[in-house]
Amino acid sequence: MTNKKYSQEDLNKILWDSANSSRSQLNAADYMNYVLPMLFLKYLSDKSKNTHEEYKKRFAGDEKRIEEKMKLDRFYLPPKSSFDYIYSIIEQDNLGEEINKALHRIEDHNKEKLDGVFSVDFNSESNLGKLAERNKMLRNLVQDFSKIDLTGVKDDVIGNSYMFLIERFGADAGKKAGEFFTVRNVAHLVARLAEPKVGARICDPCCGSGGLLLLAGEEVEKQGSKNYALYGQESTGSTYQLARMNMFLHGKDSARLEWGDTLNNPLLVENDHLMKFDTIVSNPPFSLKKWGAEYAEADKYKRFWRGAPPKDKGDFAFITHMVETAKPKTGRISVIVPHGVLFRGGAEGKIREQLLKENIVEAVIGLPAGLFQTTGIPVAILILDRSREKGGENENKKDVFFIEASKEFKANKAQNILTDENIEKIINTYKIRKDVEKLARKVSLKEIEENDFNLNITRYVDTFTEEAPVDIKANLKELAELEPQLEKLEKQMAIYLKELGIK
Repeated sequence: MTNKKYSQEDLNKILWDSANSSRSQLNAADYMNYVLPMLFLKYLSDKSKNTHEEYKKRFAGDEKRIEEKMKLDRFYLPPKSSFDYIYSIIEQDNLGEEINKALHRIEDHNKEKLDGVFSVDFNSESNLGKLAERNKMLRNLVQDFSKIDLTGVKDDVIGNSYMFLIERFGADAGKKAGEFFTVRNVAHLVARLAEPKVGARICDPCCGSGGLLLLAGEEVEKQGSKNYALYGQESTGSTYQLARMNMFLHGKDSARLEWGDTLNNPLLVENDHLMKFDTIVSNPPFSLKKWGAEYAEADKYKRFWRGAPPKDKGDFAFITHMVETAKPKTGRISVIVPHGVLFRGGAEGKIREQLLKENIVEAVIGLPAGLFQTTGIPVAILILDRSREKGGENENKKDVFFIEASKEFKANKAQNILTDENIEKIINTYKIRKDVEKLARKVSLKEIEENDFNLNITRYVDTFTEEAPVDIKANLKELAELEPQLEKLEKQMAIYLKELGIK
């Protein structure tokens, strides 16, 4: 296909059809790790081809000068590394090996931006099968992508298609999907509630494939500025590389992403101190077991001074890390949490009490069940605002705003959907910050203290609906009308039983 004027919807469909048609024995999550690097290679190749044509016109076909200029560009593809080169050797038996070599050449010539980004092995027998089976899948994949021309497609359209593919693969990946992405509409809500400002340092300490970070950045761009910086850390290597490609495709080459365990080895540091951020958005793993509680007391950065969360539930470990990396007196956090965070006692109850006494818990928003592939449980968004602590601009705000939005969804067979209308209702309710019957309520810290610092939403927002009174007369009338039909059925049944010889 050579039409360069794809709409977003067209490109999404074409890419998904191409990606999915070559799928063989691999599950969705593993297959995605081959498809997306192939798409990234196609993007780099077509963009490089486009740039070469522009320079060819500018420098009157002087190939030596063109080559010198291209080496100074955003990225450079050396000989035998483009998608077209891969396509030219598609019939070779060592196709997987040659793809690996081509990708390594790209990494070697673009170490600052792309070193290690192609972490997947296209010649893996354990993942892709024996030689004949492996070559069949790779040839189909290359053939399908060869029909797509990305030379004239804008980066934001390609970037959005990349995110679309991640979400589509996530829909097929089941519980494993939670490792690499957050459902887009939920992520969109989280980003909007974070309210990042122009000039913000934005961080996601569990960034997955980077979609939530990019959506937070878009919130700044809606204000007419591209003045913001993105930071993230991810523990899973393949997912970290997906995030790097995602940033590059969206033109966010300067985003700083780190690969490692945020709780036990935070890598977003400067001058031997944890970096501080204006805005933090995140969807950390729910109730992570073995998160590293045994190391909390000796934490180099003293993050767990409020107490160490239980060893089998890491929710408050992530929350604590975020609070400690939000800028004092200004930083804001928008984080998805399981409901247990709101009411569990013990060590978690003490941490929650301390956060409330610091006056930084700004809002609790309950979401519907069934929004994620990873779990069917309802979740909540916790908004923490350090501008409310002593010395901050909003230190005089002494309440917590609760929104009970568990009924705000569109039912769907696979999973429930948070629609644009649902999101707008939640956002508008949050911004107005006034009591709404059976939906929202502003609660004083005194009342929360009287409830032992429990943040369970239904304690504060009454959602009880009285059932309609039973109309006894109408019910008796209906029974009377059914009586003749029942008698007729009983007589018919007696005849059938007699025919069968049953008394």
